[in-house]
Amino acid sequence: VQLQASGGGLVQAGGSLKLSCAASGRTFSTYIMGWFRQAPGKEREFVAAIWSGGDTYYASSAKGRFTISRDSPKNTVFLQMNSLKPEDTAVYYCAADPYSGSYIGPLIWSLIHYWGKGTQVTVSS
Repeated sequence: VQLQASGGGLVQAGGSLKLSCAASGRTFSTYIMGWFRQAPGKEREFVAAIWSGGDTYYASSAKGRFTISRDSPKNTVFLQMNSLKPEDTAVYYCAADPYSGSYIGPLIWSLIHYWGKGTQVTVSS
């Protein structure tokens, strides 16, 4: 199983980036797909998640600026990030989990089954 994140880069404050995460090795259409990020010296934090039925949940820091979406037939999840701020600078990690219950809320990184390697996002002021 592999999750390959891409789309990171250097952008000025106020700019946009779109991250992609391509999953392979199994079908992820029933999985929760999400994004976490980790800034230097800080813990990994939840950013956004999308359930197989289309429900989404965002961290307060991402709400209104970021949009998570998925293309299930292509096993791909996206994170459109707009109005980027310097504090968004971090390594962004794609995550997938087979949870199938009714919980809709922030994902807990220690419970995630699959991780991608991460892509660096740097926002300059």
